[in-house]
This record gives sequence, structure tokens and C-alpha cells, in this order.
Amino acid sequence: MSDRNRDEILSMGIDGDVYDFCMATEQELCGRFRAIDEVTEYNQLKVLNAMRKNRLGESHFAPTTGYGYNDTGREITEKIYADVFHTEDALVRPQITCGTHALALALMANLRPGDELLSPVGKPYDTLEEVIGIRPSAGSLREYGVTYAQVDLLEDESFDYAGIADAIHERTRLVTIQRSKGYASRHTLSVQETGDLIAFIKKQKADVICMVDNCYGEFVDRIEPSDVGADLVVGSLIKNPGGGLAPVGGYIAGKKEYVEQASYRLTSPGLGKEVGPSLGIYPQILQGFFLAPQTVNGALKAAILAAGIYEKLGFRVIPGMHDPRNDIIQAVEFEDPELLKAFCRGIQAAAPVDSFVRPEPWDMPGYDCPVIMAAGAFVSGSSIELSADGPIRPPYTAYFQGGLTYYHAKFGMMMSLQKVKEAKGSLYLESRKESIEQNRDDQTVTSQ
Repeated sequence: MSDRNRDEILSMGIDGDVYDFCMATEQELCGRFRAIDEVTEYNQLKVLNAMRKNRLGESHFAPTTGYGYNDTGREITEKIYADVFHTEDALVRPQITCGTHALALALMANLRPGDELLSPVGKPYDTLEEVIGIRPSAGSLREYGVTYAQVDLLEDESFDYAGIADAIHERTRLVTIQRSKGYASRHTLSVQETGDLIAFIKKQKADVICMVDNCYGEFVDRIEPSDVGADLVVGSLIKNPGGGLAPVGGYIAGKKEYVEQASYRLTSPGLGKEVGPSLGIYPQILQGFFLAPQTVNGALKAAILAAGIYEKLGFRVIPGMHDPRNDIIQAVEFEDPELLKAFCRGIQAAAPVDSFVRPEPWDMPGYDCPVIMAAGAFVSGSSIELSADGPIRPPYTAYFQGGLTYYHAKFGMMMSLQKVKEAKGSLYLESRKESIEQNRDDQTVTSQ
């Protein structure tokens, strides 16, 4: 980077030592970045070929209203998604408001009173607790007579296969597998790990529905959970697959029977996928999907950079800077609520929208404690854009994700470190670096 760019960044309130530290960390990661580029190229071709195969044309961009009968843009979009995910069918709709809505839709459509839902990977993300009825809520699955069972991961974060086998019985109808960590400290499940788990579950009960919450995981790998046995794969369009352009929406891809059930729940029995106007949104959904592999590329690189910066300062980061990546989320444990707030305020200060806003924790719907969120985004709540959040509870972990471009996200990392430095003073960060370097030297001497 030229001195001219350096001066421009410093003029925006970044100290020279913060800039130099972040740039030095970036240089250590060039090899990892090249490997990400190879996956991105493959996924870009996969999306392009699906659009070419289905003969996407300008005529498919015409908006519809009302019932949306014979909406060819809607139909072609769902065929493209099904081809990319290698599934029989897909439901891709702007009427699905978020990832939680998409998951709730798939669950409620395919479960009936007396069925049991099983999570073999521990507690689901906070907002699903009320959907399931773990926390009482009007309209939950529990109110409709669907029971819930959970098997936690073992201490080493591997699957408790014995516990899962014991938990599966004649009423087990659907297994929900959340790949990403949510607000937990575990690792994100790889596609291959997910496939191994699905294969084991199918051996116990062949007709059980395996649904994968794929939020934040799309296009991180060359394959998706639907390539390794998932019956349903579910996600949000204001995360990875929307590419930052989709203004709203969610998707459910999988076996035709289960996708159709979801369509009846979304609209009405007897109507299903035949209704649902595009409202002129599908050009953005499709263009976002086309850009998604490259957008995910930048978000992945930014997450790795974040891991490197804070790991080198001695904070616990999940995953580590050299660990495999299975989603775009980077967790940083601060063990201090003020540092968590400072981190999020740095991300907000680097945003293109509402950079002047100071995030504060608040009691958000669907959460059991105050949450601080930083998201100066063009699309409200879009977490494929530069964003960060965290519950105000120990170990005071920040969850960072997104960035429409890597360069913007890199600046966001610099600003987050700047705010952390200002919250505790420059001596605080210097002491952390010196402590880490001393520990490293001591370990080297011991090994010799």
C-alpha cells in the first residue's frame, strides 16, 4: 500500500501504530488469501453456469404484483438456486423476512403434533429458542405439540454419537443442524463434518428429515450441505447468497416434497409456490447471487485478518488465524464488556451508513439478554455487510462478519482496534503485545 493510502487512512482517525500492526498482520496471511481465491473462482463458475443453463434473460426481470401468477422471474430464480445447491427444488422469496423466518417456515411446514425435533449439535441460535418453545412464546412449535430434544457436543467439540443414537426414536421426525456457532464458543461445522453427521443419523432412522441451517456458510467451500445428504438447506438472502444487493428474502432448497410443504406454509394450502409476486426485487436477488462468491471472498479474508489481529494481541479468537474456515463469522472473546462495546463502536464508525451513530446494548426481540449491534448498512440488518454484534454476558464475545469489499472490511478492523485502544489506552495494547512476545520467547527457550 502506498504512503498516499496510508495518509488517507490516518486522516480518518487511525493511529500510525494501529495501521502498521494491521498491515503487518495482513502480510502474514497472503498465502491463505490465495487459497480462498481458488474456491471463489469455482463458486463463481457454478453460479454463472446455473444462470446460463436456465437461460436467464432480461424478460425475467419484469415485476409482478398481487397474486404473482406466472411470475417467470420467480420461477427461474428458484431453478437457479436448485441447480447451484444441487437440489430437487428451491423456494426463494422476498416474502421470507430473515434467516429465523426461513428456518421457522421449514420447521413448521414439516413437523406435526406428536413429532419430535432433535438438535444434535447443542443449543440453537437464540432467536430459534422461541420458535421451538425452549423459551415460552406464542405460536411456538411446543404450543402445537411438537417436542424438542437436544444432544450437546462433547468437550472436544466432536459429536456425541452415542447420545445422538439414544435420542433418536420413532417420534423423531426432523433433525436440525446449525453449522455456524451462533452466540456459542464452538467451532463452525464444516460441510464434510455435517455430511458425516447426516450419514450417521440416516443409519439410525432413514426417514428422518435432516435440515441444515446454512446461514453464513454459503460459498465458503466448494460444496454445500445439500451435496452431502442434507434434505433441506436454509438461509437468508441478506447474508452470504444475497451478495449485499438483495434487499430482503430467504431460501429453502432441498427435496421437492419438503420444499413444497414449506411453500404451503408460506402462502396457503392449495396455493403453494404458484403465488407470490416478485415486486421488482428479483433482479437484485439474482445479481446479488451472481456477486455472492466474490462478496463472500472479501468477508472471509476480513474474518481471517480480524483473527490475526486480535490473536496476536492475546485475545481468544474462534477460529484462529491459521484454523480452517467454515463460515464468515469471527468471534473475539474480550472478557470485558467495555472492550466488546468499543469493538462494535469501531465497526460502526467505519460504516458507510450511520457512521456517526454510537451503538448501545438494548433488549432486542428474540434474545434473553441485552445485545449490542453495529451495522451501518445499505440494507437494514444485512450481516453480509460490515457488521458486528455480541450479547452483554460473559465472556463478552464480539461476533464480526461481512464486508461488501475486503478493503472496506480491513479499514473496519483498523477502526475497531483504534476504539479498543482508546477504551483502555495505548499502554494496554502495548502490554498485551509485550506479554505475548515474552510468552513466545519463553516457549522457544523451553523447547530448545
